[in-house]
Amino acid sequence: MAECQSPHQLFLLSFYKILSAYSGRLRKLFNKSMVVATTNLKVIFQDLPGGAVAFELMARFCYNNGRIPITPPNVGLLHCVAHFMEMDECKSHPHNLIEQTQKFLDTAALWTWMDILAALKQTQDVFPAVDSSGTLQKFLDSLVSRIISANDASPPTSSPDSSGFRFSCDTRSTESTKNYSRAWWFEDLATLNSDMIEKTVKTMVARKLDHAIISRFLIYYLKSRTPNAGSDEKKKIIGTVVELLFLLDRSSVSSKGLFGILRVTSSVDISKSSRCRLESMIGSQLDQAKLDNLLIPAPAGANFLYDVNLVLRFLKSFLGSSGRTSSSRLKRAGSLMDMYISEVAPDPCLKPSKFIALVTALPDSARDSYDGIYQAVDMYLEVHAGLSEEEKMKICCGLNYEKLSSEACNHLAQNLKFPSRTAIQALISQQSKLKSLLQDTDGLKPFGDAPCSCDDKSGKGKKEMDGEQIVLYARKLDISTENEKLKAHLQGMQWRVMELEKVCRKMQTQMTKIMKAKLASSSNARSLPKLCS
Repeated sequence: MAECQSPHQLFLLSFYKILSAYSGRLRKLFNKSMVVATTNLKVIFQDLPGGAVAFELMARFCYNNGRIPITPPNVGLLHCVAHFMEMDECKSHPHNLIEQTQKFLDTAALWTWMDILAALKQTQDVFPAVDSSGTLQKFLDSLVSRIISANDASPPTSSPDSSGFRFSCDTRSTESTKNYSRAWWFEDLATLNSDMIEKTVKTMVARKLDHAIISRFLIYYLKSRTPNAGSDEKKKIIGTVVELLFLLDRSSVSSKGLFGILRVTSSVDISKSSRCRLESMIGSQLDQAKLDNLLIPAPAGANFLYDVNLVLRFLKSFLGSSGRTSSSRLKRAGSLMDMYISEVAPDPCLKPSKFIALVTALPDSARDSYDGIYQAVDMYLEVHAGLSEEEKMKICCGLNYEKLSSEACNHLAQNLKFPSRTAIQALISQQSKLKSLLQDTDGLKPFGDAPCSCDDKSGKGKKEMDGEQIVLYARKLDISTENEKLKAHLQGMQWRVMELEKVCRKMQTQMTKIMKAKLASSSNARSLPKLCS
């Protein structure tokens, strides 16, 4: 005798029969009558796209005889759950949910901007399932097409730095009054999560949207989402934005925006690859940076004031892009580094090796004058007065004496903080420059020695030639006088070196006498007990 079924069991049986009439997946599960008649009937779908919300939409479709209002917000979930539950095997055409949703998706190009945005928001939490069915890409193509058409209708009038962080406060007004400028969609898309932003931006890149617009949006997205985000979410947002910026042209990403991201990362432990890419992008356009951008406090636990190691990595990235580095860019970077080195030189905790690395990081062609480096070295030696002579010489090796002005050389010659050998090298380099100038002057022959093609010169012409000869010889005389002065300076420096050597020899003699006296006193002290015994 068959077991009597309870009302609850009958309800479940009716429920599953209704659903299985539209779902091929459920029909396969309930194919055997013994399964349907089971007392404890339970069906669990762990990976149902959209979860309970999607299942409820599917149940409404089935209980309403295969009909349900399809709208932009729910079409994504309906399409995904229809594929998952295999709802395409119904014989009656209107009851085929997959076909109904597909027809509605084909009209996505005609949707309003807010319809597309609502569809993206509804499906962003289940977008892997939506993406596998191609639904998400339809939404993204329609979204990006609207942005591109709006940008084509409104020509670019702003630069990345000028309007990257500005947006209209009424961007959420109705579409009829919305200002279709380059930033009109920034605030709307900022409501999407980082996974959806990644898909959206990659679609923008594929559709050839201006990279400058994309970079400004990404920086805006980061600045608008990170303040209220948790630690893990903030880390994910920063990593996503950095990776997407790395896909763009370097010239389209503003240096100001990159340094803004760098400041945000100071409190977030992003991945090593994202940090390296961020530093690489900043370093590739180091010549556009300002001094304040580089004055980044040292990380916690470091003794020095500023993060010198980070700036050295910037320089490495800048020089690594040497194929795109022009002479003007190199000189701008040299001028910036001169100011930075002068700023960090007074740091008493800055090691000589780091200071030398900063001074010698750029090639010699980056500087027309080394006066700025000389002033920084002078300040560093003043603060680090306890350095050995060898360490001072290593630091001074970063100077190019031939590119020092005569004023800097004269100052160096009298600067007791510098080793004596550096002063001599500076004077020798100045003397060699004067010698080359004298040789150039000697190569110019007086006009009187030049062959004359016309013998009947007028008296006025001869006077002019004599005047030019006098000026020429006067210049030579002035240069010779200056050369004699430099020779006198050099002799004075040589005399100072000899005097220092004499003082050193005297000190060595005195130290020897003191050591001998100490040895003698110690030997006498040891012999005293023997005499007493």
